[in-house]
Amino acid sequence: MYRAKRARFSLEKTKSEEDLLDAFGYVMGRCREDRARTKNNYHKLYQEKFHQELVQPWGHHDIQAITKALSAPFTPTWGPAKADRDFVQRFFPTNDSERFSAARLPTEGTYAAFIVVATGNGSVLAPAARRDVLRLDAMMRARGYEKLCAVSSGTCAIPNPLQYDEAALENLTFPFSGGLLLGTVLGGVQTDPDGRVLSARALRLLYYLREDGPAAAESRRWLESFLLELPSELAALGITAVRVTYFTSLSRQQEFEGNTKRVIPLFSITYLLTVTFSVISCLRLSCIRNNVWLACCGVVSAGLAVLSSFGLLLFCGVPFVVTVAGAPFLILGVGVDDMFIMIACWEQSSRKEGKSSVKSRLAETYAEAALSVTITTFTDVLAFFIGTWTSFPSVRSFCLYTGTAFVFCYVYTMTFFGAIIVLNHKREQGNRHWLTCMPVGDKDRAEASCLYTACCIGKCSGESPQPESEHPMSIFFKKYYGPFFTNKWIKLLVVLLYGAYLGGSVYGCTQIREGIDLRNLASDDSYVIPFYDDHDKYFSVYGPRVMVVITESVDYWNETVRLGIENCMQNLEDISYVDQNLSESWLRVYTRLANGGLINISSQTLFINNLPILFQMVPGFEWDINKTQDKIEASRFFIQTVNMTSAVDEKNLLSQLRETAKQCSVPLMVYHPAFIYYDQYLVIVQNTIQNIIVATGAMLVVSLLLIPSPLCCLWVTFAIVSVIVGVAGFMTFWNINLDSISMINLVICIGFSVDFSAHISYAFVTSGESSANKRAIEALSLLGYPVLQGAVSTIIGVVVLAAAKTYIFRTFFKIMFLVILFGVLHGLVFIPVFLTFFGNFGRSPHDTKSKKLELRFMNDKGCQKLS
Repeated sequence: MYRAKRARFSLEKTKSEEDLLDAFGYVMGRCREDRARTKNNYHKLYQEKFHQELVQPWGHHDIQAITKALSAPFTPTWGPAKADRDFVQRFFPTNDSERFSAARLPTEGTYAAFIVVATGNGSVLAPAARRDVLRLDAMMRARGYEKLCAVSSGTCAIPNPLQYDEAALENLTFPFSGGLLLGTVLGGVQTDPDGRVLSARALRLLYYLREDGPAAAESRRWLESFLLELPSELAALGITAVRVTYFTSLSRQQEFEGNTKRVIPLFSITYLLTVTFSVISCLRLSCIRNNVWLACCGVVSAGLAVLSSFGLLLFCGVPFVVTVAGAPFLILGVGVDDMFIMIACWEQSSRKEGKSSVKSRLAETYAEAALSVTITTFTDVLAFFIGTWTSFPSVRSFCLYTGTAFVFCYVYTMTFFGAIIVLNHKREQGNRHWLTCMPVGDKDRAEASCLYTACCIGKCSGESPQPESEHPMSIFFKKYYGPFFTNKWIKLLVVLLYGAYLGGSVYGCTQIREGIDLRNLASDDSYVIPFYDDHDKYFSVYGPRVMVVITESVDYWNETVRLGIENCMQNLEDISYVDQNLSESWLRVYTRLANGGLINISSQTLFINNLPILFQMVPGFEWDINKTQDKIEASRFFIQTVNMTSAVDEKNLLSQLRETAKQCSVPLMVYHPAFIYYDQYLVIVQNTIQNIIVATGAMLVVSLLLIPSPLCCLWVTFAIVSVIVGVAGFMTFWNINLDSISMINLVICIGFSVDFSAHISYAFVTSGESSANKRAIEALSLLGYPVLQGAVSTIIGVVVLAAAKTYIFRTFFKIMFLVILFGVLHGLVFIPVFLTFFGNFGRSPHDTKSKKLELRFMNDKGCQKLS
């Protein structure tokens, strides 16, 4: 990577005019080889070069700075950079109609950008490519760009300083040429041994628009029209020598918001899959006892929960961000699980003595289902509401919407679906067909075929049905699966497998990557992806141009204070990510003028009164000083960052800059619009760990209160921690970063870990069997299949997101898949085996099992079997 040679400034007086002008040459970004030209034609130098450098953005700030609308959901609410932005906006207001400067914008600005790449192995400096670039520029001007362009010194900000100057293309040197930093405008440059440019693969054009006053709305409309019509206009131009990618300040927001629209069709597929799964689970070869409509109404109940919760929160003004669009997929899966519990409890009630009436059966159903559904709903809702404590609005919105939806899902299951169960029972009592509700024949016909019996004959009486035979899956878990995993050699293998799982998970946690790549906020087929790719390939060397702001009034005329400020600047320049030769300081230039004897700044009055002389020579410096009649309220300088290629570099840069600024003798602040985004790196891990610890502790307390077995509660806590570690670790292997999106799913881990572990462990400790192995086998035979079915129903709810063209929703699926996979692995493999090692420790004194907890996952065996 290129590093410019260091240039330091001394506060000692300079006696020669040549040294004074050399200082100006540094500030303008000029090389020492141009010193003679600087001396002979200083004012022309400023007009031609300094203006060009100011109006051009430095580095990739146009890529990494993000708009308030987009940054709000994915950055910390109280991030320091947001307060810094407000300070800069208050003390350094912009004027896009008269004195625009991209480097001095407190926000991203309003712009349209092109990256032009020569086709084949060509160069953008070749005549054919130049003609295509000029045609592209003519198209922009024909669209009325000049009527809305940001203005500096009476003219539109130049999209590229090399664009209109044929002479400037001759004898170019890289990365500096004639005082201009070409690294921000040319990419893929090849040079000869003397540094002269032979060819360049890419050229960047930036068309800034006014965003102050009434022009802001008009500029936005212009950009919207630009994005809508540009593809056809580019095709009409017939450009062949170059390939063009484009981007605007609206692009990220529009593409991000469009993700919600793209995922809506997937929700309809999920709904269909969920209905199909529910119907198949409750299908019977009996035209009377077929529970198809019951299953459909259970899915409708979950859908009503989504509509009610979303409607309520939207009515209350809670922000809806795109991450919330993944919540309905999850709620459907959980709602179906609760439906199965209610059906199971209803069928169980028919086998109990004295429970023949509808009222008594419904009362028994609620008595049995209340504890199991309440525990899991409460733990899930608690996990989500704890997630709202985060400083990331996207996580907060998701957790609030989803937690509220779970509450409504619980309410509808206990009310709406309970009523549907009663209506379905009355239909059965009336011997009516499941589809048409018409009475059917009830006389047995021995000669009738199975198909005829299923479609035309039904029988239902008020008497309780005979106990049904054991479900085949329960037999499988009892006779084959359980004995297999209680074999001593298999248990040893399971322990080794868990060790490998834990080791891989811990290693993955140490390698986890932080932060979200902005391109992941757009869909895979978005036009912004090629633009990001071209930018990273050709224009990634130079990073944000950072403001260094003195936030309070200090005695600038005091030489000791000036020396302290200079030391601060030099300390900032010593950071490895800062190019020491590209800083810009009005105070350095002002001090050089004084040291050269041109002005006197030894007193407060002289210092303030002589500032107009500085502004006459360098008008841009007036934008960097906020002064009253007798003092300077605030001022700013600039440093240039380089060689930032990863999120780790961005995190290190921000922390090093802020730490260095804190150690300064004057109140100092560092700011760039991209820092609003970088702030997430400093808190994402802390927020994630905080939420996990608090939620896990809350789950332990809830378990101790609701589950009468301390050992069971400890196993639940163990499962939560183990699953979270596994999910976080394997995120690394599946190329998932730790960001606000994945943080949402880690919150989900907590609630779902309880679902998969609590009931297996509780069934074990309450079993009446004599040996640990037999208790494990019994727990698996009772709950193995329901746990598996609950996992399948949840996976069905989110599986279609794997086909989404957006990183956000694919990540949601990936992590949910890991949560379910590891949850089932713990519930059906690790925990049953580990429990056998503890024998009778923690065993309940009661010989009977708690049916309420068992029924958390118990499904109606009659519903599962085609009888």
